[in-house]
Amino acid sequence: MSAYAVGHLRAAAQHEDIFAYMERIQDTLDPFAGHFLVHGSEVEVLEGEWPGYLVVIGFPDLDKARAWYDSDAYREILPLRTRHITGDVVLADGVAPGYAAADTAARARQQAG
Repeated sequence: MSAYAVGHLRAAAQHEDIFAYMERIQDTLDPFAGHFLVHGSEVEVLEGEWPGYLVVIGFPDLDKARAWYDSDAYREILPLRTRHITGDVVLADGVAPGYAAADTAARARQQAG
């Protein structure tokens, strides 16, 4: 099942480290079949607040996503970003093909009894 690394990154001043991080990140993703789905896009806020930018990286599964984040290659470049940009990064499983929220609601309703 697909998995995703999702980053909510706050705006920061441009810095040479950020440029180097962006130039090098794809090489860290390739061994894990990671690919950008959203990269640094400003979002259209419909509810609440969202200061900053969105990054979404897709992986074949959660194990590959974790292995990428924990890889020596990514750990080497990570400080280039974290020294200059604050934010939140999470890993999450996607849903299986044919997923229906109504089915999940029915199971939850049954469990709630």
